[in-house]
Amino acid sequence: MGVPQQLAERMSMAEQHEYLRAKFSRRNVIRGGAVTLGAVAGGAFVPGATAQAATTARTALPTQTAPRTETVDGALVAPFGRHLAYGNDPRTEMTISWQVPVAVQKPFVRIGAHPWDLSRKIDAEVRTLYTPAGVGASGDHTQYYVHAKLTHLKPGKTYYYGVGHQGFDPAEPHLLGTLGTFTTAPAHKAPFTFTAFGDQGVSYHGLANDSLLLGQNPAFHLHAGDIAYADPSGSGKTADTGFDSRVWDQFLAQTESVAKSVPWMVSYGNHDMEAWYSPNGYGGEEARFTLPDNGPDKKNLPGVYSFVHGNTAVISLDPNDVSFEIPANLGISGGTQSKWFEAQLKKYRAAHDIDFIVVFFHHCAYCTSTAHASEGGVRQEWVPLFEKYQVDLVINGHNHQYERTDVIKGNEVAKKLPIGGTAYPETEGVVYVTAGAAGRSLYAFTAPDSYEGHEHEQESVASFVNLKDGKQNETVAWSRVRYLNYSFLRVDVTPAPKGRYTTLKVQGIAETGERIDHFTVARRAK
Repeated sequence: MGVPQQLAERMSMAEQHEYLRAKFSRRNVIRGGAVTLGAVAGGAFVPGATAQAATTARTALPTQTAPRTETVDGALVAPFGRHLAYGNDPRTEMTISWQVPVAVQKPFVRIGAHPWDLSRKIDAEVRTLYTPAGVGASGDHTQYYVHAKLTHLKPGKTYYYGVGHQGFDPAEPHLLGTLGTFTTAPAHKAPFTFTAFGDQGVSYHGLANDSLLLGQNPAFHLHAGDIAYADPSGSGKTADTGFDSRVWDQFLAQTESVAKSVPWMVSYGNHDMEAWYSPNGYGGEEARFTLPDNGPDKKNLPGVYSFVHGNTAVISLDPNDVSFEIPANLGISGGTQSKWFEAQLKKYRAAHDIDFIVVFFHHCAYCTSTAHASEGGVRQEWVPLFEKYQVDLVINGHNHQYERTDVIKGNEVAKKLPIGGTAYPETEGVVYVTAGAAGRSLYAFTAPDSYEGHEHEQESVASFVNLKDGKQNETVAWSRVRYLNYSFLRVDVTPAPKGRYTTLKVQGIAETGERIDHFTVARRAK
């Protein structure tokens, strides 16, 4: 991406960002650029009344002026890459995001309770992302991402929506086929399903997993980092010549089949640090995604947030902040992320209407992959908090395979958890699942595969953990299920009356549709 290798090895993400900005400013003062964020015009949707667009100021990232763009006839331009995300309150808030290939005028969302009732029109915000020639493999490329935040929605209700702009109105009869739907979270505890994986990218396998995801009818989907792989290096260094911002166009088009109706909640991995756009590497992500903004540090950690669906709290963390293996953003939060995380855990564990806490992020706490294995920074910073607050399920990516642990406490097996078994986190410990086989090329294990119907139990497995001073070999007993092929995670949440056991039924599902693992997490309902 433009920083010489010998310099990149010694630079943080912020230093590389400044190097690139200076380099391209000198090369072309007019055409250098980064993220340009306009004012938000995300109207509040009030059922039964015409929505009024409320303009909210948004802090722009450090930018240069992007090239001037000329608009074309909007009738000739169709939106693509629709993807949804919950707001801070999934019962009443949803953000609809999409992309257009060229600049358009007056983008908007139409929304209603029926496909023939789309009179409510909400203005949208355009975020323009410019990548000049010479940054990686991209030519001069400008991307236009559009976002509309909806508030005051009704809990547990399905809405129809269409996205458009001047010249392209989804309410026109010939464009009704472009409509989408979404359903808000319920106001009270109710059964639901969610799915999860990490490390998808653009591939036939990514498409296959998406088609299976849609068939699970999930309430939402968790993507545990390394989203599109526009930067194939993943080291947080800008010397990689393979960076190509246009990969995001392909990824959002691929994902639209699911994400247009299922909130696609992302966490950021090492391949999501793109140094050109901002000092923390996340400027491109901020242009493409609108996530809940209730985290501890939106400037440095835009991918850290939480939300509640029914009886389950979900927390997204940014392990780049604590990673010894890939230290480009190591320590970027100054400790605020871990402090915020503990406060969230304490709050959710004390809440009378929340039973389960699910945490998802990229780098693995426990994995025996020959590629990345386990991250010592995660073990040091967060594993003690998982155990202190009895986190019910930890979902990771990073390693491109499926692996599930026994119940772990104090870095040891607290209880063997065979396929079909039940874990009780209130008294036993934490279960960790690596679900990083969503589409990218697969890694390897040192031990044989062992999964449902093909079990090969190993008393010990050779692996390693990434520490501050480098890799440390370890022999572990907690590797219970290993599957080296494409797959994802399905979780069925079933509430129960107070005092009885409420459950998370977790399944690993292969790209073929076969089940490769299943287990239950149970705790007494509040």
